Formats: sequence, C-alpha cells, structure tokens
Amino acid sequence: MAITTLDQRTALVLIDLQKGVAQNTVPPAAGVIANAISLITAFRAAKLPIVAVNVSFAKDYADALKTRTEEKGSRTFNDGWDQLLPELPLQPDDIYITKHNWSAFYGTDLDLQLRRRGITNIVLAGIATSIGVEGTARSAHERAYNLTFAKDAMSDRSLPAHEHSLQVIFPRIGETGTTVEIIEQLKALK
Repeated sequence: MAITTLDQRTALVLIDLQKGVAQNTVPPAAGVIANAISLITAFRAAKLPIVAVNVSFAKDYADALKTRTEEKGSRTFNDGWDQLLPELPLQPDDIYITKHNWSAFYGTDLDLQLRRRGITNIVLAGIATSIGVEGTARSAHERAYNLTFAKDAMSDRSLPAHEHSLQVIFPRIGETGTTVEIIEQLKALK
C-alpha cells in the first residue's frame, strides 16, 4: 500500500546500519545509507524521535539464539562489527537499542521508549529487509503501530528475500514509499 499519511507522533527506526551488516547487500548499502541520512536529517528537522538499533552479542555468545538453525554460535565477528556506521548523523539524545535476535522489540525496551513518547507510527529502514526489518515490523504490527516502510532505505543479502518482503509482506502490514515520499509526508505534518 502506498503512503497516505504519517501520524503526528511518528518515529524513525533504523535497523542494523552497522559495520558488520552493511556489506555485500542488494541493493548496495551505499544508497541505503544515503537515504537513511536523508531520513535522519528530516526527522531531526521535524523534531521527531530517531531510534538506532544494532545487533550484538556477548563475547561468549551466551545471549545469542541457540537453535539448530542459527549460525551465531559458529560465526566469528571482527572487532567493531556491531558499531553503528559512523557516517550516520546520530546524536547522543537519539534512542539507542541493542537487540540480540531479529526483532528490535524482543528482549529490549523499544516498545517502552516509543510508548512513553506517544509514538503511534514507525518509519522503518535498515538491513536486512527480510530479517531485522521484517522481524521488527511484524512485532510492531502485533503491537498496533502504524507502519511506513522506506523501501529505498533498506537492503538484504538476498535479492529474492528483499523483494518478497517489499512486495508481499510489507503491503499487508503497512504502507511503503520512497525516502522522498516519506520526507514530503513529514513536511505535511507541520
């Protein structure tokens, strides 16, 4: 579904725009990052909350999922892999959430941080479209948030998975649009 409006109380939630995730993606992460920067700038100008989510684990992976299908127990990560991209114009008063699995809602205080600010609409962007973004979107939908997806500000390591999320899943649970369309809707809130 195309964007019709944004709520007065909308937050930008950026998923896993971090050093160890923003590589080998389709579409390439460079365009996603540029669009995320545009969204951050627009949300800051509109005085609306910005949430930066990263995924990380303890050094011993004690807080990582340990199912038969999870790779985390056998993977190693370079130092700093979980650091948010330095080119993002984030500020200390933005909201920072560290998650340990796909959804930014599970095991974090994201819902509490949003509800305390009266947020009813979330604009989602980030990497990976079919994992962190979709996992968070499904959880947000279950919590009755209105969802808006910045389709040109997300990417995945699998193009078919990326396209499935954008074309099949997201239209069922929210509205989709480009960064430019979302910024135009933000301007209309004034």
